[in-house]
Amino acid sequence: MELNSFLLMRHEILLFSIILLLLIAELFLPRNKKSSMIHLALVFFGIHTAVGFLPLAEGSLFGGMFRSNEMIHFFKGVLNIGVFTLLLQSAQWLEKNMLKQDRGTEFFLLLFASLLGMYFMISAGDFLMFYIGLELSTLPVAALAAFEIMKRESGEAAVKFILSAALASGVSLFGISMLYATNGSIYFEDIMSTLTATNLTLLGFILFFAGLAFKISLVPFHFWTADVYQGAPISIASYLSVISKGAAAFILMILLFTVLKPLMHVWEPLLYILALATMFTGNLFALRQQNMKRFLAYSSIAQAGFILLGLVTGTQLGTATVVYFVTIYIFSNLAAFGVVQAISSQTGKENMKDYEGLYRTNPKLSLVMMLALFSLAGIPPVAGFFGKFFLFTAAASKGYYLLVFLAVVNVTISLYYYLLVIRAMFLRKGENPIPFFKSKIYMKLGLFIAVMGMLALGLYSPLYDYIYELSAAFN
Repeated sequence: MELNSFLLMRHEILLFSIILLLLIAELFLPRNKKSSMIHLALVFFGIHTAVGFLPLAEGSLFGGMFRSNEMIHFFKGVLNIGVFTLLLQSAQWLEKNMLKQDRGTEFFLLLFASLLGMYFMISAGDFLMFYIGLELSTLPVAALAAFEIMKRESGEAAVKFILSAALASGVSLFGISMLYATNGSIYFEDIMSTLTATNLTLLGFILFFAGLAFKISLVPFHFWTADVYQGAPISIASYLSVISKGAAAFILMILLFTVLKPLMHVWEPLLYILALATMFTGNLFALRQQNMKRFLAYSSIAQAGFILLGLVTGTQLGTATVVYFVTIYIFSNLAAFGVVQAISSQTGKENMKDYEGLYRTNPKLSLVMMLALFSLAGIPPVAGFFGKFFLFTAAASKGYYLLVFLAVVNVTISLYYYLLVIRAMFLRKGENPIPFFKSKIYMKLGLFIAVMGMLALGLYSPLYDYIYELSAAFN
């Protein structure tokens, strides 16, 4: 195999190299200089993110187990930007809490290992590579959920996550075995040419779909989400909500629009029902939340329902709108979680009531949160409006007018509970408001990247046209 062929795995090789370099640095750095691990990890991953956007050829490796094309390459770059932004927002928390316990390096190693699994999952050309990537992306997150070992809620979140993930993984693997039994191959290319709607195939598809639905937090596979988000560190809740969900939605889109396209008459009405159930469940439960992490958890469940509006179409337009919406969602949710992270790191406060009067003491953070919530709600001119608009357009193009109407109803519901947070920040006067504080440079840079992403994609962006051209590879 030539060297150029291995360059198809550039993202994976670079990230694995970063993991090795951090391990070596951890061994040789003296204890009084462990804080430099944060700077080192950010520099290494920043270089990795920049290099990831260099042109890369299309092709496959290992007999078709691993594949790469321009769309996959682009989406890995989007995930890199999201993780880099998340790392910037996490630096202050790591320095303040985790370095004292000598556990800063482990955070980066586990997070990068999980991201590496997502790379393999996205580039999978068969179900074996897909399953290896799925497990590698999931198991480190369970350890990360329990990272705050002094808090009982953190350990509880990890136990709930690992038990739910193990069940979902087993169910998904059982479904894959049924698909293999009916098609005689685990390679996506072979399955596409032999897949038929037999009873065993349909059962295998439903079980396999259930495993991915768990990662995306689709109803009724969402029960773990709020408890895990609340108990886990904010950085990990953000990672689960943004990076993990985005990667799972992307690979589900690829599989539905290519490998499982012959079963479209089965999964199309299934996604229709799940979209409505997920949107209404997420939005209605978000109405009564006071803890900001639980609030954003149910918000993310509702957003997953909106993603299904693009998936239900099975067209090139649907592919482009899903990728575009997920890209916008990453920036929007990172901005919201970043503000929650900044406030929690300084004050330990995480309830909505604590945000009353925030604009008077910390106006910049209030404005960032307002932009993030407006983007999640779909209010112009921030990017979330265009993301939802294109999703509605894709669904309407297939004649799903009732689905679009009910989605608009859900947008109205979501706008109400997002405005509850904005009202608390701008209109309420808290008895004990959060005092003024200054975040460190890494947090400021992380919030800046998230805000610029929302505004740039909302005010002017040729990105959608570019994504639409790339999406032809999956249709």
